[in-house]
Amino acid sequence: MVDTTAMMDGNEAVAHMAHLLSEVVVIYPITPASPMGEHADDWSARGRRNIWGSVPQVVEMQSEAGAAGALHGALQAGSIATTFTASQGLLLMLPNMYKIAGELTPTVIHVAARSVASHALSIFGDHSDVMAARTTGFAMLCSNSVQEALDFAFIATEASLRGRVPVLHFFDGFRTSHEIAKVSIPDAELLKSLMDTQALASVRDRALSPEHPVLRGSAQNPDVFFQSREAINPIYSSFPKVVQQVMNEYAEATGRQYRLYDYAGAEDAEEVLVMMGSGAETAEETLTAMNTAGRKTGLLKVRLFRPWCGDLMLERLPDTVRSITVLDRTKEAGADGEPLFKDVATSLAMRPGDVRVAISGGRYGLSSKEFTPGMVASVMANASQSRPAHPFTIGIRDDVSGLSLDFVSDFRSGANTRNFQALFYGLGSDGTVSANKNTIRIIGETTTLFAQGYFVYDSKKSGAVTISHLRFGPESIRSAYLIEDDEADFIACHQSVFLERYDMLAKAGQGATFLLNSETPAADLWDTLPESYQRQIIARQVQVYVIDAYAVARDSGLGRRINTIMQTCFFAITDVVPGDRAVDAIKAAVLATYGRKSRRIASLNVDAIDAALAHLHRVDTGASINHRESTGGKIPDSAPAFVREVTGQMLAGRGDLIPVSQLPVDGTWPLDTSRYEKRNLALEIPIWETDLCTHCGKCVFVCPHSAIRSKLFDHALLDGAPGGFRSIQVKGRDYPQGAHIAYQVAPEDCTGCSLCVDICPIQDKSNVSRKALNMRPQPAIRDREAAYWAFFESLSDYPLTETKTGTMKGAMLLEPHFEFSGACVGCGET
Repeated sequence: MVDTTAMMDGNEAVAHMAHLLSEVVVIYPITPASPMGEHADDWSARGRRNIWGSVPQVVEMQSEAGAAGALHGALQAGSIATTFTASQGLLLMLPNMYKIAGELTPTVIHVAARSVASHALSIFGDHSDVMAARTTGFAMLCSNSVQEALDFAFIATEASLRGRVPVLHFFDGFRTSHEIAKVSIPDAELLKSLMDTQALASVRDRALSPEHPVLRGSAQNPDVFFQSREAINPIYSSFPKVVQQVMNEYAEATGRQYRLYDYAGAEDAEEVLVMMGSGAETAEETLTAMNTAGRKTGLLKVRLFRPWCGDLMLERLPDTVRSITVLDRTKEAGADGEPLFKDVATSLAMRPGDVRVAISGGRYGLSSKEFTPGMVASVMANASQSRPAHPFTIGIRDDVSGLSLDFVSDFRSGANTRNFQALFYGLGSDGTVSANKNTIRIIGETTTLFAQGYFVYDSKKSGAVTISHLRFGPESIRSAYLIEDDEADFIACHQSVFLERYDMLAKAGQGATFLLNSETPAADLWDTLPESYQRQIIARQVQVYVIDAYAVARDSGLGRRINTIMQTCFFAITDVVPGDRAVDAIKAAVLATYGRKSRRIASLNVDAIDAALAHLHRVDTGASINHRESTGGKIPDSAPAFVREVTGQMLAGRGDLIPVSQLPVDGTWPLDTSRYEKRNLALEIPIWETDLCTHCGKCVFVCPHSAIRSKLFDHALLDGAPGGFRSIQVKGRDYPQGAHIAYQVAPEDCTGCSLCVDICPIQDKSNVSRKALNMRPQPAIRDREAAYWAFFESLSDYPLTETKTGTMKGAMLLEPHFEFSGACVGCGET
């Protein structure tokens, strides 16, 4: 009965433990908690058993409120049951949570903590959802890392069974839920041996049953309700001791010791930081470095937030502390302090003695805002002041309320000097993230190295940039933040168009390696790179490699899926896993990923892996700089001020730099801004053949992004048209002679879905593969078609009174009022 190690993310770690410890699992999907339910459903479908030898029953409901009701019912029947949720999903469970807690019914709800929609929807992580549940009566246990998420899933379950208090176990959405790390997994038999069989029997005995009928869920009047609420006090007062006892027993079995309030740092610390969640990992890493340099700082990691134990919390603080800073990952508008700060401040105010300790509170990391070592250093610098700022924010520039602390972005903890750090820029749905998840698993499971993978998604998902952050090496990894500027040892750009929109080399360290997917041959690549890239490559002595991954994918029958090709190149360049072993591991991962769905796709990927290295080339970077800078992706000077100052910054990946004063106070944003994004996703775009077209308008009708349009205009307006602009006399008697029609695509807004070509009904009788619309490679014709689009846009719309809007052709002449949505390629859901 020993631990085994595996690479998994926080969601899988929690689901693994929850499935082992449950008889009923009630699920309803919500980002970022959905994978927990998906894992549980998959495992039960495949017959995976819990520690008692039965297959948990997985029930998917039609809402989170329904899931909470089903959970409540299963618990009343004496089942060991659980569920997973986040954000608004958790809020919909609150009514049932009050009942479950009021009836002292053991259960655990696992929450990938996420922002609650307020002025805007955010799918990213903070603690606003769990803080909304703190009055339900659920105990609240917070884990800070993937390993802790797995361990606390057991500790929460066993403590709830013993203490009769239901537990809300939470961890940071995306930062912990989606981070892949190497974890130790206790043996199922070991877990079973740690379970209190008497507590299990008591759960069964309390089940509603006709064998021993009772009334539960009564209505009470003012005469007894108050007394009943106070009757639970001894249960909650004793529960922290129950949790600590389970933690101690778990430590004896696994070697991993946790405490309700874990202190790390100098024994004679003068300044102490108090926090919970993944940010505490970054704080510990940073404070360790600061203490090594001579500071006296400490960190108090809050594990059990409810029931709050002020006396235990104070016992863990060094007697030397003179300044306490509390960081909350939530905002309560109108309050004079956030929840964790208020609890710490109250406990400090109530302690005996007259020792004065300065206390301040701040907010950080809302909606997954980065929390870096530089920010920790700034917070501790504030703590050392004679009168620390309070309240404050860290990580933003607040030029309205003046609450933000300045921080030094180039401060480094030095924790990853011996670890390898790699970045991969991909396009949502191109397979980059999936490949990198396999990559970090291969490294973690085939070597003795520590490994961490974290993946940054845009909320638009497919068609938006994804950034994979991989760390691995001989040093343990606490870095719960993104790879920082000048730190990356390897950078891969899987879409060459990103060179125009983002600074791909901003994070490159000295001597880093840059891998680019481009159709430009290696011999010509240097002369095509923008000047800023050439300067950085020379200054930082960056090694450059290039591969035309799309050509390899196309020749291998994979279409646009380049993930395994780029993955193979990474292993070949870095040699982190020796050659043949790496290729075999990649192929095994491909078979595991795709084999169950399609043996053919798996086989095509294997062929592409074998072909990849023959197309990988080292680029001679030379020493000369060609003064050429791309203008692609730039916001035009004619754009409104808001677009230039806010939208443009966000599109360029610099949204973190936007100050508070430039953002709408109520979430109300101007319209007609999507036209400036120019995602430039399409490898191919539709080109109109005037000689075949019957002007049916179906292509315009079917385009979900309004990227292809038609206009009717007097042929005299063609005098100002760029050479080669396509138009023709309109067919039909509804419109006058001399009226021309044009069908034109916006080349940088088209997503390349080809729906317009698919629906086009006209074929060339002498060449059936040629239609009135045909897909053509975009890069070579992009500038030309962009000029055509600009002229097309300048043409006036045909008078509405003369337009036959009752026909498809006529209706498609109308101006679209919903254009260039950020939806996935070809998706009309938006």
